[in-house]
Amino acid sequence: GEFGRMPVSETFNTGGKPGGRDHNPKGFTYWFAGAGVKPGTSYGQTDELGEVAVENPRHLRDLHATILHLMGLDHRKLTYFHGGLDEKLTGVIDASPIREIMI
Repeated sequence: GEFGRMPVSETFNTGGKPGGRDHNPKGFTYWFAGAGVKPGTSYGQTDELGEVAVENPRHLRDLHATILHLMGLDHRKLTYFHGGLDEKLTGVIDASPIREIMI
C-alpha cells in the first residue's frame, strides 16, 4: 500500500527546478470504508507539520495485517520459506491488526 508523502517538497539536487515529495512512512493518511471498520473513526495524530505520528504510531506492517484481517486472512499463515526465513506479506517482524479501528 501507499504510505504517504512528505508534507514539504524537496529542493536539494534539483538544479534549481521544483523538487518532488519523498515517501513518508512515519505519518500518513489511510482511508477505509465498510469491511468491519468503525465508521467515522480517526486513529492517531501527526505533528503540526504532518511529518511524523505523535499519537498511536503504528508500522506499515500493522496496516497490512489489518487489511488482511478485514479480508478474512491471517497474515501469520501467509508464509513462504526463503533464504532461511519464513517470509510473510507483513514481513518477518511480528505485526498486529489495528483492532481499535474495527467494529
